[in-house]
Amino acid sequence: MNISTFNAFKSRNYRLYFSGQSISLIGTWMQKTAVSWVIYSQTHSKFMLGVTLFASMFPSFVFSFLGGVASDRYNRYKLLLITQLASMLQAVLLTVLIYFKHYQVWQIIGLSAFLGLINAFDVPARQSLVYEMVDDKADLPNALALNSSMVNLSRLIGPGIAGLALEKFGEDICFALNAVSFIAVIGSLLRMKLPAYTAKARTKNILGELKEGFAYIRATPSISLILLTLASVSLLVLPYTTLMPVYAKDIFKGNASTFGVIDSAIGMGAFCGAIFLASLKPGKNLRRILAFNTLVFGAGLVLFSHSTIYPLALVFATIAGFGMMSQITISNTLIQTTVDPSMRGRVISFYAMAFFGMQPLGGLLIGAISQWIGTPNTVLLQGVITLIIGGLLFRRQQLAAASELAINS
Repeated sequence: MNISTFNAFKSRNYRLYFSGQSISLIGTWMQKTAVSWVIYSQTHSKFMLGVTLFASMFPSFVFSFLGGVASDRYNRYKLLLITQLASMLQAVLLTVLIYFKHYQVWQIIGLSAFLGLINAFDVPARQSLVYEMVDDKADLPNALALNSSMVNLSRLIGPGIAGLALEKFGEDICFALNAVSFIAVIGSLLRMKLPAYTAKARTKNILGELKEGFAYIRATPSISLILLTLASVSLLVLPYTTLMPVYAKDIFKGNASTFGVIDSAIGMGAFCGAIFLASLKPGKNLRRILAFNTLVFGAGLVLFSHSTIYPLALVFATIAGFGMMSQITISNTLIQTTVDPSMRGRVISFYAMAFFGMQPLGGLLIGAISQWIGTPNTVLLQGVITLIIGGLLFRRQQLAAASELAINS
């Protein structure tokens, strides 16, 4: 790790955002862990874990197009403030529901769907605003990698705290702490000094701008390939995390703390992957790194799938988390650094659709498959699929390098 790893911190607005969001995301991961544990404890159904993931993410798939248009049409800063306040309200409602213990599973799933709707507008606004927070645009890749490290450090810390809180204090404390954590990010946003917002003249309606964004992606193969790859991985592979309560409770015969530790191991790997990406020197071939780390991701899943030795399984989960990180961070970086600024919000909404939208569909699919062939075999299958995707990406890189060499010679 070197000084350049933290170049983006030279921007005051980004420092504020990073500090506030770091605290808030710990609460977010505590809530995610608690929701999965409550659902599985109440239903003992792997399929219901997939339903919960579907409910929390599918609204992002349906409404992310509108979120992207809103991010390009309106003040992203104010839009982000609104989504953070709405997320805080959702956490408060969950806290009240769990505290009084008169709840049904469908109510938790309904509030998860409400959060998914909020995220449809939050993700395009937040990701697009990062560009405006960074003073030197050459530091943008570093800022995006640091964002990923922040997300995954919180994923490392949050589930671990949640596991202890679930065991010692109960589910409601996880939701309450998440609600309180939003004070940090809202406070950091209010302290920012961004350039005055200038409304742009619009010649198209919302539907016209949606079509314009889709046409831009179709006409830009480098971006469409990234989105297609991310969508495939999100549909078929990333939902493996929904099966972790099964490993904790049924395979390793553990409790809520066991679940939290497994989730934290995945987060540790992803955090290390994000720091690795943040430390890369400018000019590195990110597409080649993406292909290689996809192979690492697949190998980690294959090794983890049938492991019955708990400490060894944690090592394999960490390896999988490291490889998984590239799917999210490098895809985002390649898009953010190549997209036309006027299309930023809309293209990021397609990124959100590929990432958040495919996972709930995959959650239902993976949940159903695991009921049929068993959880270990399902994760093994996901690992093999990831290795195939990584191999295809690597082959494409070799062909591109050969073509470039032939042109230069």
